Amino acid sequence: MEQYDVIIIGGGPTGINCGIECQKQGLRYIILEKGVLVNSIYNFPVNMTFFSTSKKLEIGGIPFISHNDKPTRREALEYYRRIMEAYNLHIRFDSFVENVTGKEGAFIVKYHKESISGTSIVICTGFYDTPRLLNVPGEELPKVKHYYDDVHLYLKKDIVVIGGANSACDVALECLQKGANVTMVVRGPELYERVKYWILPNIKNRIKEGSIKAYFNSKVSHIYEDRIDIQTPEERIQLKNDYVLAMTGYTPDMKWLKNIGIEIDENEKKPVISEHLESSVKGIFLAGVVVGGEQTSTYFIENTRHHPEIIMKRIKECNSVK
Repeated sequence: MEQYDVIIIGGGPTGINCGIECQKQGLRYIILEKGVLVNSIYNFPVNMTFFSTSKKLEIGGIPFISHNDKPTRREALEYYRRIMEAYNLHIRFDSFVENVTGKEGAFIVKYHKESISGTSIVICTGFYDTPRLLNVPGEELPKVKHYYDDVHLYLKKDIVVIGGANSACDVALECLQKGANVTMVVRGPELYERVKYWILPNIKNRIKEGSIKAYFNSKVSHIYEDRIDIQTPEERIQLKNDYVLAMTGYTPDMKWLKNIGIEIDENEKKPVISEHLESSVKGIFLAGVVVGGEQTSTYFIENTRHHPEIIMKRIKECNSVK
């Protein structure tokens, strides 16, 4: 069985950064990624622009040069490809981790039909792979999408966008601009106050003028092939509908974390970690946005770039003691 000092689960920006730090510390490592390189970014909307500047997304000491201050998805994919090549990172794609067993110094990680052994584990799985579900009848229909892809599909269609934060507002505006008939369903009394400052006035004006119909303090209660039911404060209404774009956010796979023994703070809805980012399972560390649990607006690439250095120094120290 292959053996490593560190097994890194997740090949996003944080996982890549962990691999780079392992190389700096002289640790034998492998990165297991269930999809493609930076899988979450790959699944972002095709025309997405980051909220962060390119400089704040830099890792590994390699400059991120973009055409504008805020880079696009395409530029980010190119940047992380260059980093992988520059550091010759040891990464295996299409390697979904099914289970983690054992203890510090002798963990066994099973993925597909393979098993490998590691002294320490670093989980960098983020949260974008697990959408917050609506839990309403009809959500399983193909017309319901939790990931926004390309606006071309929605030309001249009746679409409902669920949510009131950044993603929902971006999607509603782009679909409107490209010829869709857009309705928004927002659970709260108004749009999220921290929507991008260049987006918020625009979406508010489109709602005010009636270009986008918005139902606040409302929720979709049933989805059918050709229509949906919306429960408003006053009544239940029915709308003709082609697609439902549920931009309701995402969350780490808390069930998977619990299954491998990691303690979750049920009040704060996030993993319990030490100052060294070590979980309740000795030898298993968490890095990147996954440390925030369901508080997904707390951590981002730019304010977790130091996590790999903290973790690898700790692992190096522990190995030296032994």
